[in-house]
Amino acid sequence: MKDELDPSKHQQNFESIKHMGEDGNEFWYARELQPVLEYSKWERFQNVLNKAMTACGNSGHLVEHHFYPVDKAVGLGSGASRKIQDYCLSRYACYLVVQNADPSKPVIANGQTYFAVQTRRQELEDDDKFQELDENEKRLFLRRELREHNKQLVEAAKQAGVESNLDFAIFQNHGYQGLYGGLGAKELHKRKGLKPSQKILDHMGSTEMAANLFRATQTEDKLRRDGTQGKQEANHVHFQVGQKVRQTIKDIGGTMPEDLPTPDESIAGLEHRKKKQLDN
Repeated sequence: MKDELDPSKHQQNFESIKHMGEDGNEFWYARELQPVLEYSKWERFQNVLNKAMTACGNSGHLVEHHFYPVDKAVGLGSGASRKIQDYCLSRYACYLVVQNADPSKPVIANGQTYFAVQTRRQELEDDDKFQELDENEKRLFLRRELREHNKQLVEAAKQAGVESNLDFAIFQNHGYQGLYGGLGAKELHKRKGLKPSQKILDHMGSTEMAANLFRATQTEDKLRRDGTQGKQEANHVHFQVGQKVRQTIKDIGGTMPEDLPTPDESIAGLEHRKKKQLDN
């Protein structure tokens, strides 16, 4: 049972079946991902793949770029062989697969976090314009992203039963506690040397802010996907997602968010300075 609930074990399994193509890109074979995601029959897993491919097409991506069909030769007892269908899956394809798989399995929940974080990391690494930004510009970009996604998170939380401002403050606190190893908003204010009126998100570097962006997007997605109802259950989901993002950061050798440095200048200060420069 312990192994079944161990996120790092699942993520190690995802890493162990990862392949590198001649072009240097990562990929996974669907037939190897199938047992890791605890699907015993290919026919059932094929249904999941079909849903994932539909989602890929609906998102405006070329399906064959992410779900590349291949044939594999399988040996038979007589010494002969037969061909079976398989797919080379991109990281994005794997993300869509786990999003459309059975959410009751612990390995699926961990897979959703693992591939979401890895996909978002790669998107940012692949974005040349983002990489050309300096640290302050990255912070401004990610803060804008967070503002937009927090609006969507608020809406998803309301649908789950998080109604009042106090309810939402408690809900947000659970997300922080999951991501920051038990530290809530009050503790983070103290750790960063902030006044109660100052916003925690305005006093983060780009790496810490990116971790919180993962937390927000994945919580919103899970609340909607699972049809979560009730304030307590919504709080639990937010804490759980934060915890899984934290575990993923640990597994890839990242620095825990509470140990990252707090920038000298706030987002509000950066925005004011930028506006002043544009006005001159």
